[in-house]
Amino acid sequence: MNTSWRTASLVASAAAVLALTTACGQDAPPPASSQNVGATAGAGDYAGIGAGAGKGGAQASPGPADTAGELAVSTDTELGEVVTDSLGLTLYRFDQDAAEPPKSNCDGDCAATWPPVPADDATAGKGIDESLLGEVVRSDGIKQLTVGGWPAYRYVKDVNAGDTKGQGVGGKWYALNPEGKKAQAAEQFGLSTRQDPKLGEIVVDKNGMTVYRFAKDEAWPKPVSACTGACLEKWPVVAPVDINDTKGIQKKNYMTFTRPDGAQQQTINCWPIYTFAGDKAPGDTNGQGVGGTWYAVRPDGKPVGAPEK
Repeated sequence: MNTSWRTASLVASAAAVLALTTACGQDAPPPASSQNVGATAGAGDYAGIGAGAGKGGAQASPGPADTAGELAVSTDTELGEVVTDSLGLTLYRFDQDAAEPPKSNCDGDCAATWPPVPADDATAGKGIDESLLGEVVRSDGIKQLTVGGWPAYRYVKDVNAGDTKGQGVGGKWYALNPEGKKAQAAEQFGLSTRQDPKLGEIVVDKNGMTVYRFAKDEAWPKPVSACTGACLEKWPVVAPVDINDTKGIQKKNYMTFTRPDGAQQQTINCWPIYTFAGDKAPGDTNGQGVGGTWYAVRPDGKPVGAPEK
């Protein structure tokens, strides 16, 4: 494939909640304690190398980048879900491009800093909607990958899988999310939800870690935790989270209770909630189904995938 750019060495590495101690079942929730299309890229739009924009790091030595391979979705602790190539390198979009119809305005020196991602071998991996992938013919005749209509690029300072050093460069470059939109730091909540490709919408804590409930616990007439002693080393309790510090969580029967050791634990729909020590990164769901008793939590507090009783 004829290419006219060079890129970085591709290194694969790879609330205080209203503390209710009464019985569950109350009916009322507790009270709350530009896009510039069609312009040609100028030097200021891509001269982010060494400028400290995005996440810092040393400039990479150039090398060829002729493939995209199987695209995937990576969960960044700050940006949420971002699209990566087969080596885990982040893909970006440029505000001065156009999506309808697709058009790339990054040529010459710009394309040396932001190598266009070839479309020829790009395929949709897990978490990628194949219908959102396309291509655009650049001014140099090369077919460039598009995601949601937006031309996709790599950044020469991203050397390792997971790097997002191009994020925000010049106020015009942003990592692509799976829908082709800009991946941007989201407002952080003590408890919120995310869409898991296998489990659907599930609850996560302020660090993006999956929240679970234990089948041996009780919710009615009041919360009771059956996880004590050594169990808590593997399944840390979720401490109280103010009702105003949540997003997407069912607020009816959102309460805390006092554990036998005196600690306060948060519940959703009166069910005690936990995280799992075996989850090492946001997006992990290693606790799902453990022992046939631990399950990720839906926004209404119900367990995901638990057998019907």
